[in-house]
Amino acid sequence: MKELIRKDVDITAMTTFGIPVKARYFAEYSSLAELQAIMRTPEYQQNEALHIGGGSNLLFVNNFDGIVLHSRIKGIKEYRKNDDTIYIIAGAGEKWSDLVDYCVGRGYAGMENMAGIPGEAGASAIQNVGAYGVEAKDVIFSVECYDRLSHRVVRFTNDECKFAYRDSIFKHEARGRYFVLRVSYRLTPSPIASTLEYGPLRSLGDTLGHRPTLREVRDEVIRLRDSKLPDPSVIGSAGSFFKNPVMPRRYFEKTVAPLWPEEIPHYDLPGDMVKVPAGWLIEHAGLKGKRIGGAEVYPKQCLVIANTGNASAASVTGLCDLIRKTVHSRFRILLHPEVNFIDTSVHIEVLGSGTSRGVPEPACPCDVCTSSDPKDKRLRASVLVRTHGLNILIDASPDLRTQLIRSQITDIDATLITHQHYDHVGGLDDLRAFCLDKDMPLYASAAVAADLRKRLDYAFRPHPYPGVPVFDVHEIGDHTFYIDGLAVTPIAVKHASLPILGFRIGRFAYITDAKTIEESELEKLTGLDVLIVNALRFEPHFSHFDVQEALALIERVKPRQAWLTHICHDMGRHEDVAPRLPENVHLAYDGLKILIP
Repeated sequence: MKELIRKDVDITAMTTFGIPVKARYFAEYSSLAELQAIMRTPEYQQNEALHIGGGSNLLFVNNFDGIVLHSRIKGIKEYRKNDDTIYIIAGAGEKWSDLVDYCVGRGYAGMENMAGIPGEAGASAIQNVGAYGVEAKDVIFSVECYDRLSHRVVRFTNDECKFAYRDSIFKHEARGRYFVLRVSYRLTPSPIASTLEYGPLRSLGDTLGHRPTLREVRDEVIRLRDSKLPDPSVIGSAGSFFKNPVMPRRYFEKTVAPLWPEEIPHYDLPGDMVKVPAGWLIEHAGLKGKRIGGAEVYPKQCLVIANTGNASAASVTGLCDLIRKTVHSRFRILLHPEVNFIDTSVHIEVLGSGTSRGVPEPACPCDVCTSSDPKDKRLRASVLVRTHGLNILIDASPDLRTQLIRSQITDIDATLITHQHYDHVGGLDDLRAFCLDKDMPLYASAAVAADLRKRLDYAFRPHPYPGVPVFDVHEIGDHTFYIDGLAVTPIAVKHASLPILGFRIGRFAYITDAKTIEESELEKLTGLDVLIVNALRFEPHFSHFDVQEALALIERVKPRQAWLTHICHDMGRHEDVAPRLPENVHLAYDGLKILIP
């Protein structure tokens, strides 16, 4: 297997950003048999796996502590069904621009508007790449993949891919589960271009004096791209860094449009939605040419963050954050990156560490409730996890509004719910600020989802009142699921007799309100760097771990560090209790930030 897997490999050249990065392991394969052989190795089975294509949509925030895979499955085959349809089947490792040139050269219409897009054929299905009025979904017929769970080859039809703007099933529930092997495209044999309705291509026919050919459109698209976008071989970038924001027309007209003295450019979409050019927003927020370190808002196209030669991942992410905050402040639109942030580190922020009553309790004169120590001020329990470019909220406590403002949280990509008790879901309504341009993905057990549909019925009606939070509910069990490629493992525990869930993300696990855990679930907690677990107080409780029970669990699973949460005032003052705990066990407190590198 030495010929397939290498260790400590510099993969900088395999990304278009050109920011130095290494992979702990790197493997390339040219066939399904080689892929399967790689998947049987300990290097694959004992590490996080990341599959990359041309590296045109990736930002490695740090070196990748796992195995990076890359397809070298090549080959282009043609099948003609009749005089009106041609099918092209391309290996996932085929360079996209070469594939487009192949089709244009043979007179197969449909891809010419997407000429010059960096990347590989496999990524066209994952990213639903597009340009100048055409998207990959318009020509993709089917996608052949290898299923990592069932260990078999499967095929997705165009409909099953759930294509949307720069989106597909492979970026959400199917992300990380499937490796694309080949993509089949359905094209039309014709020397004449098929789509000329977008922007500069509208006048191309008038300029030429005839209906443009495929080659003429291809050449014009390349010219337009070269005039706006940097050549990755000269100036590193990931192309379009942000998605063009899509929002309800009502929000655009009532909130966004009045913020600019002239008409803000926008495009009508089905479902009474509106798309606004992100590049225009960035430029008119005064950010053209803005730099942080070696990262720059590219002056010719503000949608691009360019590496001027010495950019670091930190300077790019810093500039990304500045752009998002500035545009949001100016236009009340939160931009979402199109680039995938590859970051195996886990950042944890404890938003609340208290029990259902919080600390201090109202009208309580005890030493803890009257303490002036900030670590004795405990809002109801919730945490925010940042990793892989995602912000994941675990539980929405009734104090969520205060927590969001205090921690200056401006974006949440998904919410995980441990159980339906009010002190863990009472703040769901405060998520309405994050539902303006998307339905908030909400992950919960079937029983919890049913309870929330009743409790928050106004948010689940077919035509909800404008402004209420709207949720995209995913019912989960006790098996690993994926959020935009991020693996999340539920941990089944009991809160007295009530089944609830904890969650593991990478080398971090969060458990609250637990009283018992089955032996089989303990296996999910091996190899942790950080465990946050509930410990109500020193005295026993019928439905919560007390301190001794929490310490016993910690001793069983042996995380490097453990933090106790869901604490009531009976625990005692932080400064008195902390010294009594084992060396690797600590009391959590509101605002605590933990980093797993």
